[in-house]
This record gives sequence, C-alpha cells and structure tokens, in this order.
Amino acid sequence: MDLWSLQIPVPVALAFLAAMGYLISLWKRPATNDIAIRSRRELKRAQAVAAELEKIAWTVRQSLAKHHASVSRFKERVGRLGDRQQEAAWRELCREAEAILKPTMQLATQIANAYDEIRQQSANLMTFTEVRTDPLTGVNNRRGLDDALNAQLALMARYNAVFSVAMFDIDHFKQINDREGHLNGDRVLQKLSRLFEECIRETDFIARYGGEEFVIVMPQTDLDGGATFAERLRAAVEEKTDVTVSGGVAEAREGDGSESLIARSDTALYDAKTAGRNRVFIHTGEETRPAAAESPQEHAV
Repeated sequence: MDLWSLQIPVPVALAFLAAMGYLISLWKRPATNDIAIRSRRELKRAQAVAAELEKIAWTVRQSLAKHHASVSRFKERVGRLGDRQQEAAWRELCREAEAILKPTMQLATQIANAYDEIRQQSANLMTFTEVRTDPLTGVNNRRGLDDALNAQLALMARYNAVFSVAMFDIDHFKQINDREGHLNGDRVLQKLSRLFEECIRETDFIARYGGEEFVIVMPQTDLDGGATFAERLRAAVEEKTDVTVSGGVAEAREGDGSESLIARSDTALYDAKTAGRNRVFIHTGEETRPAAAESPQEHAV
C-alpha cells in the first residue's frame, strides 16, 4: 500500500514526502560530519607517514650516491696500483681499503636504521586497512595494536627508544548500557574515540582494546610524560563528555613483550578504579601509584 492508494491529496502527500526527506537528512548529517572529520584526521596522519617515508628514501638515496662515488674512486685507485712494485702497491691498497671501510660501515648502519624506520611506518600504514580497524569506533583494533607494540619494542631493543602506553576504561559503562541501552552505549564509545583522536599527537597510536577499553601507544614518551598526557586526557573527557574514565600508564622496559607491558598498564588501571575511578595511576615497574599532577616532560593534548 502506498500514499496514492490511500487517496491522500497530492499537495499533502508531497508535503509529507518533503518533511520525511528533511528529517532523514538531519538524521544522516551527524554521521556524514563524523566521517568528514575522521577523514581529515586520517588524511593528516597519512600525510605524516608519507613525509617520513619520503625522508627515509631521500636520506638513503643521498648516502648511496655518496658511497657509489667512493667505491668508484677506490676501484680507480686499485687499478693504478697494478703498475707499481708489489710491496708498495700492497701498502697503498691497505690504506685505500681502510679509507673506504668506515663510510661503508656507516652506510650499512644507516640502511639498517632505515629498515627499522620503514618497518615502523609500515605498521602505521597497516592501520589504514580495514582488517586493523574497529568497525564501531573507526580506531585501530587489537591486531593493529599488536603490530604497533611489536614495532616499538623492536626500536627499543635496537636503539633504546623509550615509549609508554596508557590504558583507559570508561567508568560504570555497564550501568550506561543497562540504563540507556546498548545503542547509546555505542554512541558513547564513538564520541570518546573521537575525543581521544583529537587529543593525541600524530605519532601516537590509539586502539580499542576491547569493550570499553582503549590503549594509546606514545613513542618517545617516558613514564612521567605518559602520566602527564593521561591526566590531561582524563580531565578532557570529564569536561567535554557525560562520562569519566580511569587510566593506567606504564613505560616499556628492557625484556618487555607486548603482554607484560599491557599487563602493567592494566594493573595500574585496576588500582585507579579501586581507588575511586576518574583518576590515573602509573606502574613504575615495582609498584603502582597515582599519577603526578605535574611532569617535566610535556605531551601535547
């Protein structure tokens, strides 16, 4: 049965259809705006990844060109030695070999560094694929988090690159689902993930860990810096949303794997909830304690 079979006057029917179209457009507009905002953020992050890859390629290309010139000179000089006496030629060859050995070793180290940097940027690129994206919030999922943590742990093992992780959990989220319904609970998760994305740096990595838990990986950030960031983010959630979050922060240590690092941040998070929620605790490696209000290291929010 349609509107015409009900014998509704044409002007009324057209007015009804126009009103329905307007209401549908209003209903869809927030989703469209959210997509546009997220697209702009993702585009900005993709541009940062592209810039890093371009910088790596340029550095390696320059070094290879310089090394190629050194090898060409070495080859030419070795060719000239063939006309000299054997003993003198041997001493000259040793000097020439020693002269080219150092830049060769430097290039090998640089290429190894570039490999690790490319590996890290590859992990960043993987976050743009659907298989590493949480369908509800649009941030990374557990698989993407595992890749990011493994990349950071590899950099720490090779270069002692410090980094920290922060785990956040929405306080009383079960009550929100029970009182307001799961659909509204999903909206809370989406709103919170957007706020997180707005607050973190371009080099940071955010993932939905499961349920109402989120994990943020912070490269080049020690425990004090991570505590400062987590406390600022907790305050931002309290100010800009209708919920609060508890947080736990841990810094990667020698011998850590992704599981042990996450376990420490989870322990700190549990203690924050036990202490009353809407607060941040840190794990020092030996104990947990409330995050300091101030920290010497800044982390932009």
